[in-house]
Amino acid sequence: MRTIRVLAAAAGVAGLLAATTAVASAQQQSATEVISKLQSEGYTVTIDRIGTGPIEDCVVTNVRNPQQFGQLVPYIGPGARGQRFLVPQVTSQPVSVSLDCSR
Repeated sequence: MRTIRVLAAAAGVAGLLAATTAVASAQQQSATEVISKLQSEGYTVTIDRIGTGPIEDCVVTNVRNPQQFGQLVPYIGPGARGQRFLVPQVTSQPVSVSLDCSR
């Protein structure tokens, strides 16, 4: 049971580290690049925007609340008795991106 808790904690930390990297690089990329990068990493992106300008002219002002939700699913491992293990599986990764499109 201790192994399961360690695996679940490690998966959560890895997800938060990846999101932190995306937040840091958001300041040097366009809005479409930031959104595409987050989506390619498996995040479901929610966009908050100020203004009605085209997205090409928007500036990313904030990337917040990167989260990772998961559940433990059974895995039948190799072995003499078909041992069952619970392994963490990511079910969703929401994140919010704020844009300023008023220029």
